[in-house]
Amino acid sequence: MSYQVLARKWRPRNFAEIVGQEHVLKALVNALDHNRLHHAFLFTGTRGVGKTTIARILAKSLNCEKGMSSKPCGECGACVEIDAGRFVDLIEVDAASRTKVDDTRDLLDNVQYAPSRGRYKVYLIDEVHMLSTHSFNALLKTLEEPPPHVKFLLATTDPQKLPVTVLSRCLQFNLKRLSVSLIQGHLKHILEAEKVPQEPAAVALIATAADGSMRDALSVLDQAIAYGDGNLREAEVRTMLGSIEQTHVRALLESVAGKDAETLLATVAKLDEQAPDYELALEDIASFLQRLALVQTVPGMSSEFNDTAALQTLSAQLSPEDVQLYYQIALLGKRDLPLAPSPRSGFEMILLRMLAFAPSSATGNISTTPGVTPTRPALEVTGINSKPGVTALQEKPMVIRKSVQAWQEPDWIGLVECLDLKGAAQQLALNCAYRRREGDVLYLEMDVAHEHMATDQLVKRMEDSLSRYYGEALKLRIQPVSGNLETPAKLDAHRQTERLKAAQDAIIADPKVQELCEVFGTQVNPELVKPVD
Repeated sequence: MSYQVLARKWRPRNFAEIVGQEHVLKALVNALDHNRLHHAFLFTGTRGVGKTTIARILAKSLNCEKGMSSKPCGECGACVEIDAGRFVDLIEVDAASRTKVDDTRDLLDNVQYAPSRGRYKVYLIDEVHMLSTHSFNALLKTLEEPPPHVKFLLATTDPQKLPVTVLSRCLQFNLKRLSVSLIQGHLKHILEAEKVPQEPAAVALIATAADGSMRDALSVLDQAIAYGDGNLREAEVRTMLGSIEQTHVRALLESVAGKDAETLLATVAKLDEQAPDYELALEDIASFLQRLALVQTVPGMSSEFNDTAALQTLSAQLSPEDVQLYYQIALLGKRDLPLAPSPRSGFEMILLRMLAFAPSSATGNISTTPGVTPTRPALEVTGINSKPGVTALQEKPMVIRKSVQAWQEPDWIGLVECLDLKGAAQQLALNCAYRRREGDVLYLEMDVAHEHMATDQLVKRMEDSLSRYYGEALKLRIQPVSGNLETPAKLDAHRQTERLKAAQDAIIADPKVQELCEVFGTQVNPELVKPVD
């Protein structure tokens, strides 16, 4: 007996065997059980999600010799013949190969005749969007008022190409992509029934590679079993799919987090020995970063992933801003990879770009000599009140300290620059003003206009930074107030305003500018004057 592929062997024979699509099945089951059937059904969705399978089961339900219901017997002549694809009253048409209007007219010439054996004559038209405009016109009248013994079942992956006149004559059911967990569970059930040894990580890889399609998952599973000589092992599935081992992904990201270029390039060289698909490698890195961002945002989600330990380790090493930056670099790098001189060199440049653009603190890269107190460098503020390249808070000297500091009433403006804050957490600190300390609690104030910035996550990052700086556990209480607070951000904005005003006054007072205005009868537009650093 010839081998039957898994996608055909495990094709559902009734509604109960279908995985997912409950929103579609519920409507069809209720319609069949209460005999409230429309004459035309349209099933839409991506490949391999069950459009044709559901249509065939519906055809069996309509023509089962033991009575029309949502549970066809699967044993009568009609059910057996429909499963075998030779039931005379189920006319299956591939619209992709029969697009001409003459083909459609030939098909519809037999609509008026009663079914030969079944209760209904069922027309199953697959990829119906491939029909020509004239074919749709020929179909419309019959589709709107078919004889009572005819049902139309239409399936398509591209419903946008169907005329609205056709859509309005059908009940439309949109089939969803299947989740990875659903596909993974069904594959495990099949492997246990087929008695195939398996590794859970290998099943997860196939479920992810299927991209929401159960048929694709079963096709890849067939290939993986053959590749593994009857076994399903993670390493072999990775090799077959062209993806890279997660240990390499973790090693690459750990090198990026540690800013260790030498180890990073050594890992790439080791990876290159496996002749990987570097585009898929970038997808694996982006996928890992996406899971990392989820774990950082919702820590409870870590239990849903197989690489929980690695995610938690890197979560402590990378800030959420770093993760978002690296994710964006990976996505854009995948787009640019075909332009690189070679895939490996392009892959290396993308990883080196992550190192080059890694955020660094304002006090980073400052060499210190024992016994020498360096002055504070100018802080470049890039928030909403400043422009790139504009320096601020330059007047007050600041002591760069490496060790834990004893508590003293802080100069908040100088303190903010000493803290290892970045991104949104730094902007929150810049918009606060220090008031007092009571016990282990620091009380800050901020303008009510900015209170939306004080999220629990950003406040926690400020607390951690202050605790590290002073070597003791500190808590923050930020009180929104109405009034004119002297915050670092406002001070910076005030200084920028003064610089802008000085630049405008200098231009207007310039003798040559005045002479030009007099000659041409014009005047200076102050809004176009910007200070130059």
